[in-house]
Amino acid sequence: MNRMSVPASGAPRAKPGVAALADQCVMCGLCLPHCPTYRLERTEAESPRGRIALARALAEGRLAPDAAAVAHLDHCLGCLSCQKVCPSQVRYDDLLVQTRAALVAAAPPSRLRRWLHAPRRLRALAWFGAAVHAPRWLPRLARLLPRGSRWRRIGETVPAAPRRRAIAAPPAPATGCAIALFRGCVGSVYEADTLAAARTLLEAAGHRVIEVDHHCCGALSRHGGFVDDAAREAAATREALLGTHAEVVLGCSSGCHGDLRDEVAAGTPLAAPDIHAFLAADAAFAALRFRPLQCRAALHLPCTQVNVAGALAAIRALLARVPQLVVLELPEQPRCCGAAGSYFIEHPSFADRLRAEKLDQAVTLEPDLLLTTNIGCRIHLGNGLRERGGAPPVVHPLALLAAQLDAGAPT
Repeated sequence: MNRMSVPASGAPRAKPGVAALADQCVMCGLCLPHCPTYRLERTEAESPRGRIALARALAEGRLAPDAAAVAHLDHCLGCLSCQKVCPSQVRYDDLLVQTRAALVAAAPPSRLRRWLHAPRRLRALAWFGAAVHAPRWLPRLARLLPRGSRWRRIGETVPAAPRRRAIAAPPAPATGCAIALFRGCVGSVYEADTLAAARTLLEAAGHRVIEVDHHCCGALSRHGGFVDDAAREAAATREALLGTHAEVVLGCSSGCHGDLRDEVAAGTPLAAPDIHAFLAADAAFAALRFRPLQCRAALHLPCTQVNVAGALAAIRALLARVPQLVVLELPEQPRCCGAAGSYFIEHPSFADRLRAEKLDQAVTLEPDLLLTTNIGCRIHLGNGLRERGGAPPVVHPLALLAAQLDAGAPT
């Protein structure tokens, strides 16, 4: 794959205001069965249609931003399953972000929420937690706090930072693309194994991999309504990426992909494809061989992978390269596991109910591994499985592929 075969990202699209976006909705209700919170609550205010009506009323000044209205909007996971099935193609993602931004501007959010949507602080906290081995003792300490406390949830859900495994696969001569590997603010700490795997796979296919120092695409801030912070993070990452003179930027987490593509790389010469799509289309990668693995792997496709990044066929094709691996996809409904960025910390009741449905599906399949492409889903599902006992490991598909790469096979 060369520069000409990887299209550069398009220019940023114009974003109409909330009222104009709401006008596109014809109130048909086709989205309702696909909304996770509507499925749980069966109330109009917990549906996309109800939230669009709330957003319009707030934007037009017909409704004050009281606690009830804000809660219904905050309960939205931003999974975009509604947007995917909308016959009117309402840009629900833009409407939700703009509405949350207006609410943030109107009333300062809590200190906890500011922390959860401040990626640099989160990353520093994650590094500190890893340094003091917090996963060994913090969950026990957190259980002294009242049930339902968000601080208890934070303490209970601190994952162990995986080691950055050195995978024995010598890089091929660099004849392919210059690729900037985006690590992410949370992923740089908690997905070191996945990032090492991605580097191994890309270098084995002859690509030159450049790791980027700046870690944030702005997604966490933007989805929380902190749009100015998100724009600053995206601009800083864009500058760092352009300074590498890479042709392509790739990230491992589906939760970062949309902002990396639409907010960071848009309007630049950088191409920002999904990493699975890139590998599946790469001729040099197609020549690599993988060792057999007798294993049942349950595949969870995150909302951001299905509704934003796409490349589902590419993920399936890559996993099919591993002989004897049996891949069992979790059913589509319920799609969302409840992670949704910082949602599983801010709204543990909703998040845990959604996770329970997804874990019931996974356990029924009796897998040896659970695969997912999003760091938030990996943490949330992994914690849920550990609570149930006897949990299978939760890993990224790229980590599985890199572990099975046959470095000695002829190409």
